[in-house]
Amino acid sequence: MLLNIFKKEMKDAFRDKRTLILTVLLPILMMTALTFFYEGMMSDSEGDSYTLAVNKDLTEEQLALFEGDKSIDVTKVENPEDSVENGDALAAVVFSDDFMGSVQRGEEASVTIVGDSMSENSSLLMSKVSAYLTNYEKSVTAERLKSEGLDESTIQPFIMTQQELSEEDTGLFLIALIIPMMMALAIGIGAGPVSADLFAGEKEKKTMEALLITPVKRSTLLWAKWLTISSLGLITGMITLLVVTVEIAFFTENLRKGISFGDQLPLIVGLALVVAVVYAMFNASILMLTSIAGKTIKEAQSYSTPVMMLAVFPSLFISGVSVNELAAHHFLIPILNMFSILKELIYGVVDPVHLSMMIGTNLIVVVVIFIIGRIMFLKDKWVMN
Repeated sequence: MLLNIFKKEMKDAFRDKRTLILTVLLPILMMTALTFFYEGMMSDSEGDSYTLAVNKDLTEEQLALFEGDKSIDVTKVENPEDSVENGDALAAVVFSDDFMGSVQRGEEASVTIVGDSMSENSSLLMSKVSAYLTNYEKSVTAERLKSEGLDESTIQPFIMTQQELSEEDTGLFLIALIIPMMMALAIGIGAGPVSADLFAGEKEKKTMEALLITPVKRSTLLWAKWLTISSLGLITGMITLLVVTVEIAFFTENLRKGISFGDQLPLIVGLALVVAVVYAMFNASILMLTSIAGKTIKEAQSYSTPVMMLAVFPSLFISGVSVNELAAHHFLIPILNMFSILKELIYGVVDPVHLSMMIGTNLIVVVVIFIIGRIMFLKDKWVMN
């Protein structure tokens, strides 16, 4: 009986064009746009030009400071600051009077870089200009020391180098950030519409009474509807991830460089599927509660909105946490533990203890929420009003 009801609910869900659009097409389009957005962020800016405003009486010697970078388009204007404020230039450089002469004579000289650090392009141009001026400053310092018969080591007592503990690239970092978020959002978006329709929709359409007078037990109905929500969420998540994986593998360059699992690929893909199943069950349990509590589809969707939002926050919490910094609490907190496990898997780390903690915690929460939902579904005040 349970299997028959489950099949019926699945058929009804896939007959609804609105459900198909919301549960399959929309997540794919959203995640595809997100994939190419991150790919665009990683693409190098070669060929881009940044306008730098300088005073119109700038000397050729001063202009030579920026000649090595073809991406900087130097424009001479009457007032460089106004040019930046009006949006005609991304940044401006203002030299003090007789800048080069003052530097050569050892007199006080100054230079001001004007720009908007909140703008990505302006900040990038300001960094470029600052680097060139710093190099010029070092060359002047070296010449002065040489003229005094001193070595550069006089003002540089030691050399400092920075060594990275891990050799991870930006592509792998972004994949570890977006794949868990995509999976969580896709599963939530896929299960959301059908969950609202299976309980709150039945009450709104006045078909719940007819359903409850059938000889089928309420517990059986609850199981069938919960399985339907879980299955649709999982199907949507898997389809979306499959599409995104194909796009990363064949239509991106920078993100593709971050994928390298070697001989562990089958194991990692299998474990990722297990994580998706567990999260789909967890997500379905919460959405089932929101639908039972809602009297109408709109009300149920209002209750479920915070559930969708919760799927975004964990990515913010662990984005700055490296794999070797993940602690026990990262694998014990629902939703956060799904992100943590997937991050480990994407980095090629397979830890049975962490995986067991994640699965165990989520299954306990699923059982508790399901018991609460069963209690609510057995009471007429929740299913008849």
